[in-house]
Amino acid sequence: MSKQTQSVAAAIDELKALLGERLSQSMAVREQHGRDESWHRPALPDAVAFARSTEEVSRILAICNRHRVPVIPFGAGTSYEGHLIPVAGGISLDLSGMDRILRVSAEDMDVTVQAGVRRKQLNEYLRDTGLFFPIDPGADATIGGMCATRASGTTTVRYGAMRENVLGLTVVLADGRVIRTGGRARKSASGYDLTRLFVGSEGTLGVITEVTLRLHGRPEATAFATCHFATLKGAVDTAIQTIQMGIPIARVELLDEVMINAVNRYSRLDLPEQPTLFLEFHGSAQGVVEQARAVEELAVANGGGFRWSDREEERGRLWRARHAAAYAAKALRPGCENWATDVCVPISHLAEVITYIRAEADKSFLPAPVLGHVGDGNFHMAIVVDRNSPEEIAEAERLNRLLVTKALELGGTCTGEHGIGLGKREFLLQEHGEGVAVMRAIKQALDPSNILNPGKLFVPVASDVAGQG
Repeated sequence: MSKQTQSVAAAIDELKALLGERLSQSMAVREQHGRDESWHRPALPDAVAFARSTEEVSRILAICNRHRVPVIPFGAGTSYEGHLIPVAGGISLDLSGMDRILRVSAEDMDVTVQAGVRRKQLNEYLRDTGLFFPIDPGADATIGGMCATRASGTTTVRYGAMRENVLGLTVVLADGRVIRTGGRARKSASGYDLTRLFVGSEGTLGVITEVTLRLHGRPEATAFATCHFATLKGAVDTAIQTIQMGIPIARVELLDEVMINAVNRYSRLDLPEQPTLFLEFHGSAQGVVEQARAVEELAVANGGGFRWSDREEERGRLWRARHAAAYAAKALRPGCENWATDVCVPISHLAEVITYIRAEADKSFLPAPVLGHVGDGNFHMAIVVDRNSPEEIAEAERLNRLLVTKALELGGTCTGEHGIGLGKREFLLQEHGEGVAVMRAIKQALDPSNILNPGKLFVPVASDVAGQG
């Protein structure tokens, strides 16, 4: 038995004594915790620990740190970059049972929740308060996972991303210490901004167990519109002009003609198979009408057909179809996976980069529909790939590299919301250069044994300790 195997066995024995039946070595449970929504190959953890409190997480990490056993936080399993795949084995730390809403202050418009609370659960709980939590990544993700990946989504153009909506955190460090960052004040100049350090750290610096969030008032009225265009440029230009004119739109989503075809087939819709914008307006009854009319003028000027509605049933049906777009893309080739790209560029370059990659994808033998949150310059190309085919993986890598390189040339980023995980480690270095050395130094300071989600964010080097750091 190797030294690493002995360490894992010793840690599991201690965790069993702590958690009892909430420490599972079942193959089915391990397989569930060895994959996410990405194209990356699954890997099995040695065991799965189901935590119920910050204190338990602290004790779990202390045990694993003592034995130098990797710990990989797990929420809902909806990530797209292999964040939760235990590439170095170890313990998958499932926080889904930490699902209590601890405190709501309607007066201060904030809430504190455990990390396992899901976004839909939170909004259902808030229904009678007149408040809501607006960040909508599509999946019914956990709040802790959304913090760890710095999630955003369809409403970012109006309400910001997780970065703007997290006020404070409770975090357990690698050695089991518990710290609290931020607070409930709306601003502070007190010390380093540790909250923003952990938001987006992808489970590599600490385990988030509690989150204090900013809430927003529910709009008096909501309206929905679709605009279809003869050209992709017309759709993107309409989105850009809407933002530049200061129209306070709540959502503006782009689906190209390839994605509309997939959505029609999967969700049984009959939308025109052209580049299309899905738009949502929040405000007063009169305000949403004014917003919709202003966008309609822009759409018509750019060759678009505009149709809007305030019917909740139609709005819900079309947003469900948009949220299922990733599955619609996968359904184009049953048995294959989505390689979900995720660049973000300044909106002045949005039309250029989208038309560039659409033209490149049209030359490819792989289907690659485009969709995105174009109001903030973020979009995705869902390359549908057989991960068992070296030829297809090479082609997907080629398309992804073309897109990321173009985005970086235009002052953008390799990931607007999905994070780095396993899939974009090389691009982190390309984008940040010497800044990556500073990130590694922070990692070394907080997790010297490299037990927290090893193998993610950074390209592995020989000095990494507990796995593939």
